Order: sequence, then C-alpha cells, then structure tokens
Amino acid sequence: MKRTNEQFKKFLRSVLAVVLVLAETIIFAHAWITEYNNYIVVPFVQKGNWFFYLVHFILATIFLNSFDGLKYGTYRRTNLITAQILSALATVFIIYLQIVLMAAKFVTVLPMVMVFLVDVIIIVLVTFGGNFLLQKLFPARKTLIIYDSYQPESFIEKTKQRKDKFVIKEVVNVSLGMEKIEELIKDYECVIIYDVHSEQRNKILKVCFENDIRTYTTTKVSDILIRGAECLHLFDTPLLLYRNIGLNFQQRFLKRTFDIIVSFILLIVSSPFLLISALAIKLYDGGPVFFRQERSTINGKVFRIHKFRSMIVDAEKDGAPHPTEDKDPRITPVGKILRASRLDELPQLIDILVGNMSLVGPRPERIEHTKQYSEEIPEFVYRLKMRGGLTGYAQLYGKYNTSPYDKLQLDLMYIQNYSFLLDIKLILMTIKIMFMKESTEGFTKENSQKITEKSKKED
Repeated sequence: MKRTNEQFKKFLRSVLAVVLVLAETIIFAHAWITEYNNYIVVPFVQKGNWFFYLVHFILATIFLNSFDGLKYGTYRRTNLITAQILSALATVFIIYLQIVLMAAKFVTVLPMVMVFLVDVIIIVLVTFGGNFLLQKLFPARKTLIIYDSYQPESFIEKTKQRKDKFVIKEVVNVSLGMEKIEELIKDYECVIIYDVHSEQRNKILKVCFENDIRTYTTTKVSDILIRGAECLHLFDTPLLLYRNIGLNFQQRFLKRTFDIIVSFILLIVSSPFLLISALAIKLYDGGPVFFRQERSTINGKVFRIHKFRSMIVDAEKDGAPHPTEDKDPRITPVGKILRASRLDELPQLIDILVGNMSLVGPRPERIEHTKQYSEEIPEFVYRLKMRGGLTGYAQLYGKYNTSPYDKLQLDLMYIQNYSFLLDIKLILMTIKIMFMKESTEGFTKENSQKITEKSKKED
C-alpha cells in the first residue's frame, strides 16, 4: 500500500508538471498562429508550427527543472510560484529572440507580454490547486525523531516550518535500545534520524527499508564524500573511488574561462545598478562606497573582497567580528535594500574577473572565522579545495545564520558533485533566490553569541 501511494504521488506530480508546461505551450501557440507567424520571412505551416511548439515545450521544461519549479509537494507554494514565473519569463524571452531572428527585424513584444501574464495566472492556479490536492490526498506524515548525543531542539523548530510534511509525534534517544526503537518505528509513517552514529544508524535504516517507511537522516562529512565517489567494477567486489584532488585541469580551464566571460558581461549589463547603488551609499552618509575585507580562498590564499557598504562607517571599529543580527541597527536604510536584493554582492564580479573568486564555489570566509571554525571543525579546511564563489550551495540553500558545520556540508556537496551544468543551474537558482526573503535572515541576538557548533564526531 505504501509503495502504491508513493507511486501514485509521483504520478500526480508528473501530471501537474505536464499540465503546466502544456498549458503554457498552448497559450504560446495561440500567440504564434494569430500574431508572430505572420512576421516570419517564410511563414511556417503545419509541421513547422508543431516543431516550434515542441521547442517551447522543451525550453519551458528545461527552465522549470533548472529553477526547481516542478517539485510539487516538496517546496512551499511561494517558492514554486517564484521558480515557475522566472521559468516562464526566461522561456518567453528566449522564444521572442528566436522570433526576432526568424523575422529579421524587431517585432511587437505585446503578444508575448500577454502570453507571460496568462502564464502567471496558469502558474498560480496549477500550483495552488496541485498543492491543495496533494495535501488532501497525502497529508503530513506522523513522524518519529531518533537522536544520539546532540539534542534536536533546533532541528525540531525547523521541522515546524513544514507542518505540511511532518507531524512530530515522538522524539527518542538511541539509548532506548534497538528492540524498543524497532517496535516504535513500525507505528510511524516517517522516521528522521538526527545525528546518529553509523553503527546504530545503519540498523535503523535497514528496519525502515524492510518496512517501507520513509526515512530522512542528517548528514556527516563522510556521507557527502561517499556521494561524490565513483563506483568501479574492476572485479566482483564493488569499489568506490575517491579521487580527492578537486577539479582536474579541463574542469579548471572551463570554469575559469566561463568566469571571465560571464563576469565581464555581467559587469557591463549591471553597470547602471552599480552606479545607482554607489551614488545612494555616498549620498546617504558620505562614507566609502565599498566595503573591503580580507577573505580566504583556494589553498588558503588571502585576498581583499569587494562589496557595497551596507552598514554604518566603522561598524566593527573595535576590530572584533560581529555577525549580522536580525534587525541589526548597524545596517543603513540603503544597506537594507542592497542586502534584500543582493545588490551589495555585485562588486564581487571584479574579484571574479581578476581571478580571486569564481562565479560558483564555497563562500570565502573572513580570516578570523576560517581560523576559528577550523579549530572547532577540522574538516572546515576541505572547503579550500576550490576557489571561493559569489554563489553556491551554501549561499543558495543556507542563510546568514546557518551554522558553520551545515555550511561546510553544503559546500562539500558542491565540491564533490561539481560539473559545468551544475554551475549553470546554481547560477539560475541564484536569480530565483534573490526573490526569497528567508535566505537573508541574520543571526538572532542569542545565537550570535555562539556562531559555531562543536565538531561532529564522524561515524
């Protein structure tokens, strides 16, 4: 029954995805037949029209996947709608460029604007309707949390943000014993294994697997290293190969070439925003436009990062680092806008162009933090296997107040699974995250006093 329900849920998600893309394609098809085909030098007929509809369908699907816009029942509605609107905008823009090329002249953009606006209406209807249907058919699962040495209070608070997925009914420690835990597991629809050492974790996983029970587990650094391993079949004993060398020569060359081209283009395109932001900062308090600070990057190299100044002058005049807090009084009104829109990060395109940073990679930490975190979490230096980046896993899926250990794991996920296509996806996701408020949260006054966790014991 559990397997059947899960398969039916996946089927419904696929149906919703097809309905969305097909509806957007039909709206475009109407605009094409009634307007744009007439502008083409040699108008399309029958098969040509269907081919262009297929191009739209494929582009819409690619962008929706790139922006994670098809994960119904996984992400919140606002997250999905933002991703889908950006996908529709990107699709309409690319299709319009193709039409201009085929018409050999600029044609009216109004029908395409109408297509986009209708797409937005369809997106809202399908997403609200789809999520409502999924929540009714597949309500939040009755969940058991199993933990070991570290108390899961902060993690439980995070799960409360997703009441559509989890209903925490019981929290138990592994000291209860495997026999009692095994009996408990059978009464639940979902199990979350929170920071349990490998021997006991493996036993719990096997019990859940045998009983078809959905299982989540927090990760350790070794888990992430395993995910990046290559499976080899040199003989009848399976092997996992860990190369542990970072990027190879071809990957480094491609990544650096891409960084130079894209950062140069973005500097030109964003120059009006750079100028307006610089003027706003200068006019507000007359202080320096840029904030410069020493950061560490690949192999521990130190460089001075460039950002637009978003805080008052001499925000850290005592010389000690002070993590950003929620409603931090040091942030200027101009700075709040720059931080919320991520425009304060734009000057780092200069750092990328000169080779101190990359478009995608682990966030370059300030020197004091790198030393502190490395003392408390020895694995933190693993992040230095790759050049620091403007965006990346930790920047996209973490927040300002994400713990150093969690940031480390997110960065290692990127390093271990690097590919050029992954860089493209993360860059597209960066556009999406600029519209998501929760990613810019700061430290609370309570957790700003303790910004690192103790190093987790591995396996």
